[in-house]
Amino acid sequence: MKKAKWLCTAAAVLALSAAVAGCGGSDKQEAGTKAGGPKGEVMVYTSIYPDIIDNVCKPAMSKVFPDMKVDWFQGGTEKVMTKMAGEIKAKKIGADVLMVAEPSYYLSLKKDNLLLDYVSPNLKDVITDKDEKGAWSSVRISNMIIAYNSDKLSPEEAPKSWKDLTDPKWKGKIAMPNPMLSGTAFVAVGALADKYGWEYFDQLKANGMRVEEGNSAIQNKLLTGEYAAAMILEENILKLAATKNEPLKVVYPEDGVVIIPSPIAIFNTTKNPDGAKAMVDWWLSKEGQQAVVEGWMHSVRGDVQPPKGAPELKSFSDKAVKVDWQKLADNKAEIKEEFRVRVME
Repeated sequence: MKKAKWLCTAAAVLALSAAVAGCGGSDKQEAGTKAGGPKGEVMVYTSIYPDIIDNVCKPAMSKVFPDMKVDWFQGGTEKVMTKMAGEIKAKKIGADVLMVAEPSYYLSLKKDNLLLDYVSPNLKDVITDKDEKGAWSSVRISNMIIAYNSDKLSPEEAPKSWKDLTDPKWKGKIAMPNPMLSGTAFVAVGALADKYGWEYFDQLKANGMRVEEGNSAIQNKLLTGEYAAAMILEENILKLAATKNEPLKVVYPEDGVVIIPSPIAIFNTTKNPDGAKAMVDWWLSKEGQQAVVEGWMHSVRGDVQPPKGAPELKSFSDKAVKVDWQKLADNKAEIKEEFRVRVME
């Protein structure tokens, strides 16, 4: 099996952005949006936030695929993966399409021959990570960043890097989401442990790092001032700032943002391959990627603007923390246990 190609450098992003700028959806993708398009039912398992599903995904799917019923199972990435593990063991996979946040999981699914190879006509326009045979493609970009409350701290006072969170002045005032429950937090833990060693997390624990169930709990405690700064997803902060005018601000760490190119894939057990393929085509189209941006995430295409309040991906991707996706796929249990023992006990 040939290894998946992961495009991680800013050079790749810039070069491919130029190559695909202005590209639109294909005839095949457009055909799926017209009467006579896909029918039947498609079940999507996803970690996309419920309000984004209700306010963005469902209305878009109803408009684009009027003759196809799209059902959603939503949960944190780890919850979805636990559900999938049971279904895979029972050989009764309920999902047609998978959209969870943890890229290394897709490497494991492909290794186990569970994914359908499908080269969407829009795959050529994806400038971020994708499988060369189409088993999966990144469909939305989430970024793990540092956030702070600008009513409590000035930009000059706020931490500027991941290492800054070990400064004693933040003792007892910092937090992060639980990597046992959050796929994006798991990626961040694996990447930062590779960059700085597990000693980094020993230092965070010694500095009073709190581990919260998820990003929502963290954002709320940043607002109340219980936390001065936290590791959190960029999309949470962008949404609060734009929709509720909350005073939370994003810091793109000087030592690198953790960029998570969350994929989409079709299970080879799908009973509606035409419907599932049409859905992948749409999500990778320019229209579909504009819906991604409406959900406060970055596009995987070079011809779609970033979400409101965010810089372009290429402005910080060259300094991104390197992620060894295969290592995460091969050592998931060990990484989680190391974190649990060092930080949560």
